[in-house]
Amino acid sequence: MSRSIQMPIPGIPDPGGPGERAGAGHRRVGKLLRLNNPLTWTSLLIAALFSIPVVSVLANVFVPSGGTWRHLAETVLPGYIANTLMLVLGVGCGVLILGVSAAWLVTMCRFPGRRVFEWALILPLAVPAYVMAYTYTDFLQFTGPLQTMLRDLAGWGPHDYWFPSIRSLGGAIALLSLVLYPYVYLLARAAFLEQSVCALEVSRTLGCGPWSSFYRVALPLARPAIVGGVALALMETIADFGTVSFFGVPTFTTGIVRAWFSMGDRVAAAQLSSALLCFVLVVVLMERASRGRARYYHTSGRYQHLPSYKLRGWRAGTASLACALPLFLGFVMPAAILLAMTIEAGDAQFGPRFLRLAGNSFTLSAVTALVAVLLAAVMAYGVRLSPSLLTRGASRIAAMGYAVPGTVIAVGALIPFALLDNALDAWMRETFGFSTGLLLTGTIAALVFAYLVRFLAVSLNTVESSLGKIKPSMDDAARSLGRGPGGTLARIHAPLMWGSLLTAGLMVFVDVMKELPATLIMRPFNFDTLAVQAYNLASDERLTEASTASLAIVAVGILPLIILSRAIARSRPGGAARK
Repeated sequence: MSRSIQMPIPGIPDPGGPGERAGAGHRRVGKLLRLNNPLTWTSLLIAALFSIPVVSVLANVFVPSGGTWRHLAETVLPGYIANTLMLVLGVGCGVLILGVSAAWLVTMCRFPGRRVFEWALILPLAVPAYVMAYTYTDFLQFTGPLQTMLRDLAGWGPHDYWFPSIRSLGGAIALLSLVLYPYVYLLARAAFLEQSVCALEVSRTLGCGPWSSFYRVALPLARPAIVGGVALALMETIADFGTVSFFGVPTFTTGIVRAWFSMGDRVAAAQLSSALLCFVLVVVLMERASRGRARYYHTSGRYQHLPSYKLRGWRAGTASLACALPLFLGFVMPAAILLAMTIEAGDAQFGPRFLRLAGNSFTLSAVTALVAVLLAAVMAYGVRLSPSLLTRGASRIAAMGYAVPGTVIAVGALIPFALLDNALDAWMRETFGFSTGLLLTGTIAALVFAYLVRFLAVSLNTVESSLGKIKPSMDDAARSLGRGPGGTLARIHAPLMWGSLLTAGLMVFVDVMKELPATLIMRPFNFDTLAVQAYNLASDERLTEASTASLAIVAVGILPLIILSRAIARSRPGGAARK
């Protein structure tokens, strides 16, 4: 009986043999790493650099904190968790309803005032949340103008009527929703503008009306952008300190600041910050898991004018009211109150000094916005080219700084920068015989770095949501035509997501203009901003004088908001959006 003998063929590994098993192991490791292009390495280096403050906070998780943590867990920690959760749920619902409805109305419908609303609805972004809290408290408190007028008209006494307290959890939810809904509005509007008209036309041929087309087609296609906007608003809500502190609502953020500065326990503060980061991470992972394997590509290259629905009668009035109400409560009314206080008294130091403060604020905001958008584009495209666990995890860690209070980031960044400054100064003294001084902490470099750590998630989430809607086949086509990763990003993807890039820069610009805690700690000597001026006066209960600096913050931010909003409207591929 003959037997067949299998002889190994040179150059071909034995199936199932050690070589094949080793090759499978290498492929698994390669799937984990996939570090096969310089852009991916660059994105990893960026993520590692900007995660230093967050990592320095997380490094204190397992450090013994004495009895502080036990005391917090037994007394106030349950309240922190409950208030933070209720704040997140309330603000999430508020910004979702206000932002998405306004974005769809101004993009797809025609009604009186639409062309004004499409840029004016983002104006609440120029009003800091803590300024909004100070303003409404002064207006709605017992001795404020509104209750005083009600008592005069009705002849009521102090105990003859009930009036809701603005300084409460409900008041914080309402004010934060009014301030933060433009995050959802901007991203949702950019997503609606980028949608292909073919999908909407097909839905109409299948019998879908305007509402059904919105709910079943446009809304699912815009889901990544909407979720990104809600996530940004929620992280800003979690990290807010000024509003909840002024309203007396104990949250994780107030607990962190209290543990750090009042108790002097940086370990307990870092552990509270770590719990806050875990909370945000769970929310993000739950959202991503809910998507499953769904993808949201545009399957057509036809970008024609979007259809618009002309509203008449009560529908037009309802649409105008739906857009006017958040604009009035979130911008017009606070600005009017601040303007009245400024005219009444204002800051006695108003003059050339305010021009310098405005210049400082504008410079910091513009530099940070430009750098943040560039870094976000590189990181998002690096993950797209090498979607490994390492690159995805690194980008998520780097973006978690948005959920950390600015005070924690400032201290976490100040420690390594100060060590680097001292080491560089000592080396220069020993080698060349002269001192370099504080090259990093003594200039705006360290401050811009802290801003980037704080707001990198703003630009990264926006760029990722826009980049995720570009089909991978476009990358393959660009490579077949000889374009490398950098050329593909600059010549192909950047023009397609130009509106989202502008949106990312816009949001970072305004956020830096309003940022207070990091600026207070890390600003160079004799370098103040409008936010610092407003805070210093308001903390001394000189709200009337603080109104001048607050109005200046709004004035400096309004023009870029309007210009970039109109640029976003014209960014639709294939031509400008129809007015």
